[in-house]
Amino acid sequence: MTIKLYMHPVSTASRPVRLFIAEKKIPVTEVVVDLLKGEHYGDEFTAINPSRMVPAIQDGDLHLTESSAILKYLASKIEAPEYPRDLKKRAKVDEAMDWFNSQFYRDFGYGLLYPQIFPHHKRPTDEFHDGVIAWGKDKAKVWFGILDKHIVGSKPYVCGEQITIADYFGACIVTAGEIIGCSFEEFANVRRWVGNVKKLPGWAKNNEVMDGFAASMKGKPFQNL
Repeated sequence: MTIKLYMHPVSTASRPVRLFIAEKKIPVTEVVVDLLKGEHYGDEFTAINPSRMVPAIQDGDLHLTESSAILKYLASKIEAPEYPRDLKKRAKVDEAMDWFNSQFYRDFGYGLLYPQIFPHHKRPTDEFHDGVIAWGKDKAKVWFGILDKHIVGSKPYVCGEQITIADYFGACIVTAGEIIGCSFEEFANVRRWVGNVKKLPGWAKNNEVMDGFAASMKGKPFQNL
């Protein structure tokens, strides 16, 4: 039975899953959940993911949500080298993914990025809203410094010499910043690492909708890094 992937192509969390599927040529049927039309709030999708968020997959009797968990499941299913079987190496991949998915994504995604581009992230007052963005920018800058100096450092990928699903996951979160014009000039190691991930054959095709969204936002006065 073919796996069903419920996703939206501009979704930050959907993009790494779609990219990994494309690179590993995993047979999947994509189902677009139109977030702009509110399809994620419909009964059909809520039955798949009560949290009403993409991505989600259906593999036989398994329904699985959360981008990080889906990546780990798919990589384990096909025994991909991007999720090493060696316990210590796998633990470092898990660590990196947890780091990206917690404080980093909270402050960069939900503090700096989303309040500036999505109306439903608008706070009750302009003062409150501007304070959230200023806080997010300040905190995100700290996390990017850690990513640059300590997590990536001089390595080509976050866990060493070989690409892992942590790179798929982290690079898609980081490049969502391109929507608000982030260039990451202060973080040379981050820029080099992202450049390495962008060399994946499927990167351009699987990010073309996000790139188009970013192009439509070009020139707007965003707070960025």
